[in-house]
Amino acid sequence: MGGMTEQDWLAARFEDHRGHLQAVAYRMLGSAAEADDAVQEAWLRLSRAADSQIDNLGGWLTTVVGRVCLDVLRSRRARREEPHGVLPPDEVAAASEVAGPEQEAMLADSVGLALLVVLDTLAPAERTAFVLHDMFDVPFEDVGAIVGRSPAAARQLASRGRRRVRGAPAEPEAGQARQREVVAAFLAASRAGDFGALLDLLDPAAELRADGIAVSIGGLEAHGAAAVAEVFAVRRAGVARLALVDGAAALVWAQGGLPRVVFSFTLDQGKIARITLLADPVQLSGFEIEYLDRS
Repeated sequence: MGGMTEQDWLAARFEDHRGHLQAVAYRMLGSAAEADDAVQEAWLRLSRAADSQIDNLGGWLTTVVGRVCLDVLRSRRARREEPHGVLPPDEVAAASEVAGPEQEAMLADSVGLALLVVLDTLAPAERTAFVLHDMFDVPFEDVGAIVGRSPAAARQLASRGRRRVRGAPAEPEAGQARQREVVAAFLAASRAGDFGALLDLLDPAAELRADGIAVSIGGLEAHGAAAVAEVFAVRRAGVARLALVDGAAALVWAQGGLPRVVFSFTLDQGKIARITLLADPVQLSGFEIEYLDRS
């Protein structure tokens, strides 16, 4: 190894797998910052492990990242039962500076808004099984070890996730025109602070979700039509603009010509069932955004 220390040699081997690990973590978590943290945790665990006992380093690292990401997904779901604070525009702008060159280069192919939103509806174990097996060909024996299930159970988890992903409509419920109409009406009601109008547009079980970046900077989440309506009636959406994001009607808050937050809407029978707050700068950079107003 010449002048290279054992730690240097181990770090070089790890770097050979970094791109793959980041891709796995991003698709599991949907957040560049959280994906980077998961990969860093894998390095820390490797640096403490006895490398001589690891026969398949790539598989070992993928397993570690899978388990770390599964823990994050479970923690994220638990946090959704807790109230979150507001999301001040200045803090969103500051958070967008987190992404560096490594994160920008992380995705050779971007994950579209529609797939990201669907993946976020899967249970943690379902998402883990589907992403690891269907996207990265991880054997069910290894997937089962990660989620704490038998290979057969892991296969069922992936199958359920696959059905939900494939069953997601290519266009929002009731068509793109209806989606645009509902989102535009929601924006108008929010700007006016009209709680009643907001409530009329929401499904009784509507929920407001936030990605990892948004949560880390105080992104709010809410459950139930009344709670979601209150959020938007109080805060209002005066700085948001109506837009098509990857072809779907959404709201976008931009600063300096760059999108800082995307509000993605999922409809069920013409009512808003879910609003997802996306603030991850790497993710936002991969969206195709077409503004529908003249602002």
